[in-house]
Amino acid sequence: MSGNRPATSMDVARAAGVSQATVSYVLNDRPGSRISEETRSRVRDAAERLGYVPHAGARTLRTGSSGVVLVAVPDIPQGPLATGLLEELDKELGGRGYTMVQYGARRTKGVAAAKAWAELRPTAVVADTSRLTRAGIEVLRAAGVKAIIGMGHAPVDDVPSLLTDHEGVGALAVRHLVERGRDPIVAVVPREEGIREMGLARLRGARSAGVPVAAVDLAFDEAEAAAFVAGLKGGEGVFAYNDEYAMLLLAALHDAGLRVPGDVAVIGCDDLPLARLTRPRLSTVRPDLSAAPARMATLIDRLVRGMACGDVDVWTLQLIRRDST
Repeated sequence: MSGNRPATSMDVARAAGVSQATVSYVLNDRPGSRISEETRSRVRDAAERLGYVPHAGARTLRTGSSGVVLVAVPDIPQGPLATGLLEELDKELGGRGYTMVQYGARRTKGVAAAKAWAELRPTAVVADTSRLTRAGIEVLRAAGVKAIIGMGHAPVDDVPSLLTDHEGVGALAVRHLVERGRDPIVAVVPREEGIREMGLARLRGARSAGVPVAAVDLAFDEAEAAAFVAGLKGGEGVFAYNDEYAMLLLAALHDAGLRVPGDVAVIGCDDLPLARLTRPRLSTVRPDLSAAPARMATLIDRLVRGMACGDVDVWTLQLIRRDST
């Protein structure tokens, strides 16, 4: 080889003294090939020595599939739950022979987003349901994308969805506050763009619990939290949208000299590690995502293989009772 030309499978074959087909069988770990362990070791050593990296485009031409699962990153802050979910999904997909790629350009949607995603020739696309339109889905299908999956709190027409039950979060939190004798009930709706839609879904769930629920729009800001707390009269139960907003309110309540839960009860969502370290310890709704990565990877794999699939629930919800309620 000369210059900066990357090593090819033919270069590996020459270095290992085998055929190019043998290199393909070994490096792709294809089942059913009768190749000795000594030959396999020789091929792998040659590939490592030459710095050989398979060409994704050549694989696509050869197999008709890139094996790439494109996850369109949603336009919301990525907390530890979402980050952990994507990390585990990457592992699950890798074990099934896929390569997960996270794609930015978060504000595009519809046909514009679909065209950008299709340029990478993915086998599958996972995107927030708000970014998938019927016309965009047709663009992806025309580009040869085998699996198109929506992800969000509401299903999308024409494709299976990975559903996150935000309404269930609000309902579970408010039922707990009612059981604790709290009246009135207040639900925080974040003002921040990107997470406000989820906050409104949680508010709808809160109001489905059978009691009046007042809504307060709140930015993640100490001054706004202090102003909200100053208007409380005592006895309230506050569903704070998530643990981070709950911790913001705990700080504001402490600064105002109000006791939690004596004067005001507070519950969050997510069960972040810090929820156990606040004083009082924070009651919360825990979305259990432990089974989600395997469910998601299985759905993607089945769709790529042409199997019919329906919507999949990403999480189950669990109430965590601690000292703040």
